[in-house]
Amino acid sequence: MTSISERLPRYVRLAPWALIAAGLTWNALAPVEYWGDPMLAAAAVTAGTLLSFRETVLVSVAIVVGILVLLAHDGSVGNDSGYLELANTLLAVSVGFWLNQVVARHGRRLDLLQSVARAAQLAVLPSPPPEVGPLRVATGYTAAQTEALIGGDAYAVQQTPFGVRLLIADVRGKGLKAVTAVSVLLGAFRENAERAPDLVTLADSVEHALLREVAHSDEELRMEGFITALLGEFDPLRGELRLLDCGHPGPYLLPAGGGRVRRLDAGDPGVPLGMAALGGPRPRPDHWPFAVGDTLLLVTDGVTEARNGAGEFYDPLQQLAGLGHRDAPRELVAAVTRDVERWTGGPRDDDMALLAVTCRADGAGSGGP
Repeated sequence: MTSISERLPRYVRLAPWALIAAGLTWNALAPVEYWGDPMLAAAAVTAGTLLSFRETVLVSVAIVVGILVLLAHDGSVGNDSGYLELANTLLAVSVGFWLNQVVARHGRRLDLLQSVARAAQLAVLPSPPPEVGPLRVATGYTAAQTEALIGGDAYAVQQTPFGVRLLIADVRGKGLKAVTAVSVLLGAFRENAERAPDLVTLADSVEHALLREVAHSDEELRMEGFITALLGEFDPLRGELRLLDCGHPGPYLLPAGGGRVRRLDAGDPGVPLGMAALGGPRPRPDHWPFAVGDTLLLVTDGVTEARNGAGEFYDPLQQLAGLGHRDAPRELVAAVTRDVERWTGGPRDDDMALLAVTCRADGAGSGGP
């Protein structure tokens, strides 16, 4: 409970003391005895519900001592009226202690569940290492709700014989079905990234694994389940980046030295993964130069569809220009995350994932393993 109470605003932690002061003053000055008792009971309950055990003890002691002083002042100690008032006071502080223990027990259970959720998130969506081949890597993940540590966004970076390959994706839907789809998606990507000769083959292989997984699922998931994804491949020998868009928002290129930020929109965007039934060949990847010092930022729609109080969408292309040049991908991810939170000013409707990669000078000429 201590950690919870320390996160509360100061005025909330002072509320029980204000109620005690008001209640005792009312009892001392009111023409009818003990009109302030409801305030004292409220102080005990408020402390027990919101504050730590130690703070609840201090509040309870203050209430009991205050009542004893008033009883002594009124000459009620030792008579029936005094005993009844003391019994009411002890009942109120006892309720406060009971509530404190109930909240503490549920708080411990919540901490345990959150620790399990964090472990599950790391198992399903592990963070890539800070350096993969010639790239420096940083990721960020923020759930739409702080209690929901696992969601439907995914990212991965992997060194392969064909260069460094990367993925960012957004699964339609939420809950356990989305988490299952993320697990299948990342497993298929990691397995096939090592052997698929090109991004089109890689996308087809990942989609085949997804369709195989949902073949025995309910009809809604088979008919409407899909994943928007962006697959990338960096060729260090050519200083070239290849991107295959599967219905996902385009990434943002931040040139070395703080040049103008560009959004790398696909010339021919493809359909999301899981929608092969719509027919048509998958488009060829787009090719972009990616020089030493350049940074590529990939995001999910939790960024591009974040709204402010006026209902305006967050525009990374415009906002990135105002954030200034960031030398490290980790700094860029942190700056964008803070900026989106400032833009929305409160809870968001969707999870938010970011993946940033920067071409290192000392790794520009390195090849595959």
